[in-house]
Amino acid sequence: MWQLMREAEKLQLSVFLMGATPATLGRLRGVLSNAFPRLMIAGSLSPPFRPLNELEHGGFVDQINRSGASIVLIGLGCPKQEIWMADHSNTTRAVMIGVGAAFDYHAGSLRRAPPVWQRIGLEWLYRLLQEPRRLARRYLLTNTLFLLALPAELWRSRQR
Repeated sequence: MWQLMREAEKLQLSVFLMGATPATLGRLRGVLSNAFPRLMIAGSLSPPFRPLNELEHGGFVDQINRSGASIVLIGLGCPKQEIWMADHSNTTRAVMIGVGAAFDYHAGSLRRAPPVWQRIGLEWLYRLLQEPRRLARRYLLTNTLFLLALPAELWRSRQR
């Protein structure tokens, strides 16, 4: 995300932030403004932490489109952000990129794993230990199901 913000600032592309809490978005906007003074932040929104109705979905798309943003960073978490992007890819006039918990990390709401954990690829384990109730199902169940389905999918793709 940081490299993308550097490039967006250089290329004068405007960015829209969607996700996290209003407080986190406020802190993130401040952090981004300090780090990238010429970055154009077209807007931000913090959707409620509940299922959205069609009117809300449409209103969010309208708000993003009216902002004129070139890039929309979506930090709703997995798989919610991927579903939202897929459902609105035909109506949102900007490139959408799912950033997961990056808003929280860059805003200082969450601490990243120590550098050694990051280097050896165990940041996921650090996150799981920090938030076991929220992440255990995702990491242990859905990732396991993905790994179990992967060989069959690879075999099918080679048959085509």
